[in-house]
Amino acid sequence: MRSVWKETANIRSFPKLERDLNTDVLIIGGGMAGVLTAFLLEQAGVECILCEAETLGSGTTANTTAKITSQHGLIYDKLIREFGERKAKLYYRANEEAISAFRMLCKTIDCDFEQKDNYIYTLDDDLKIDREMCALEKLGIPAVCTTAENLPFEVAGAIKFSNQAQFHPLRFLFGLQKGLRIFEHTRVRELKKAEDGILAVTSGGTVRAKRVVVATHFPFLNKHGAYFLKQYQHRSYVIALENAPDPGGMYLDDDESGFSFRTYRDLLFIGGGSHRTGKPGGGYRVLTDFAARYFPKSTAAYAWAAQDCMTLDSVPYIGRYASGTGGLFVATGFNKWGMTGSMVAARLLRDILTGADSPYTELFSPARSILRPALFSNAVQSVVALLTPTAPRCPHLGCALHWNAEERSWDCPCHGSRFAKDGTLLDNPATGDLKSVQK
Repeated sequence: MRSVWKETANIRSFPKLERDLNTDVLIIGGGMAGVLTAFLLEQAGVECILCEAETLGSGTTANTTAKITSQHGLIYDKLIREFGERKAKLYYRANEEAISAFRMLCKTIDCDFEQKDNYIYTLDDDLKIDREMCALEKLGIPAVCTTAENLPFEVAGAIKFSNQAQFHPLRFLFGLQKGLRIFEHTRVRELKKAEDGILAVTSGGTVRAKRVVVATHFPFLNKHGAYFLKQYQHRSYVIALENAPDPGGMYLDDDESGFSFRTYRDLLFIGGGSHRTGKPGGGYRVLTDFAARYFPKSTAAYAWAAQDCMTLDSVPYIGRYASGTGGLFVATGFNKWGMTGSMVAARLLRDILTGADSPYTELFSPARSILRPALFSNAVQSVVALLTPTAPRCPHLGCALHWNAEERSWDCPCHGSRFAKDGTLLDNPATGDLKSVQK
């Protein structure tokens, strides 16, 4: 089961690290956030090395729907309530600048970049649309209240953001890598304090760096930052249909159990079936049932699943890994909006690492308060899994794993690590395989 991006990209391979190296900045993780950070730092004249445990772009970047938008659900009413109008405006501005940065870069990279309108709709709660429109008006954000008539079902209301975009993420990613020092199949196993920085011990050599950026999707260092408490992971599913109509834009139901839509060439993507990793959910069945009902003449050409890190307040963590960690930085928690989130992260990290002032440092700071209602729920989930007396257990923090019959994997309900039937690691934050298990 492979995504359309993997099937239609010219994948390039990179060497494994087999010697000791020195650099100014080490970037751990070869997804969109890591590669963009390396690219922008190199443009700024900062020497860097990127180490990827598997292959470039093979994780979440290969399984995204690749929407580039500043409309992340009905989020702006929530942001005003959580952070106030000033920071809500900053969030919008950071993501609009990310879209503009993609637009400029894609002029020189063949990656099927297309400008599209984006719609967030609701099936049954038009009051949410009213509240969001009021928030957008307060912030001066241009948006249109509409009915999303191109969808095959009726909606209670929708909000349209114009001049958003979509693209082919892997073609873009491999268009960025020219001139970058990238090492694949190079898992960073340990970070140690060194006299002049940080020493990264990898599977094939060491990298001595003055600063380190952890862009590994879910941060793998447990003793700093409490990321195991302040974020969790969600799985969602996508099918790509042939012989289905083009809805004329990008769409997402604001309800977590709803559907998303976008096109790529002659394919219609339908996303949905979302659930917390390690918990029951709709999966592919929900998508195939929907397609059979509304597009009975269509056929599924591709199907894949994505896994996303969710923060407690819907804002990513970008900046210093934790107080007292010196030259260690992080980019994580993109809340299913990893394309714009990755560009926001790369631009902010470039500014931080080059000493430039940024208006976004405080908003995205990983050190901000985690005293949110979601903290209690997240903690309870972890405690229950820790106390469940079953095997196998996740090597990350010891939570009991659940068998995912549909994807035939062992999934951790605490922090989202996943393992194949034979125990091979599929998704972090775990950094190693299970002992041999059977189901």
